[in-house]
Amino acid sequence: MKERYWLLAYGVAVIAVTLVHQPAWLAAGLLGALAASGRPRWTLLRQALLAVLLFNLTVSLGYLAVALWRGDFAPIYLLRVNLRVLLLVYLGFWLVARVNVLKALDFSPTLSFVATLAAGQARSLQRLVLDFRLAFVSRNPVAPRPGDRLRHAVAQGEHLLEKSLHNAGEAAQAMRSRGAFDV
Repeated sequence: MKERYWLLAYGVAVIAVTLVHQPAWLAAGLLGALAASGRPRWTLLRQALLAVLLFNLTVSLGYLAVALWRGDFAPIYLLRVNLRVLLLVYLGFWLVARVNVLKALDFSPTLSFVATLAAGQARSLQRLVLDFRLAFVSRNPVAPRPGDRLRHAVAQGEHLLEKSLHNAGEAAQAMRSRGAFDV
């Protein structure tokens, strides 16, 4: 039962964070989450920063380029977006570290089924990433050049995307054949 309350609190926090538009409040929320998360706070923050780094960098640079071109750059918007994404991802990592999501969703067989499918897909892709990493290390007895690393990352990303799309299609067909989409 405790897991359900944590899941509900997470849902309320996500809605609250999306409704807040002042960067000071978002920063205060992040500091509050850091303070409340206890010992694993720095590990969770590191994971969240690494998870959002590429996305936030891409969105921020894109916004910066378009805003400067149009002449309406607003640094407060950039700060708000980056803080909001970081806070939401941090809360997500905190939830996953603290709560057994399958146990929290045991009140609904359909949600439990979907969560189990998602966890299985994530585990499959995690194993694939490990296989790629080990294969890359075994094929490079000397330190690879940055270009080699980039080509490997592109190939890995392409394969993961294709695998994800294939798995999603297969799961959707399996669920459809079992009546999951019949309302």
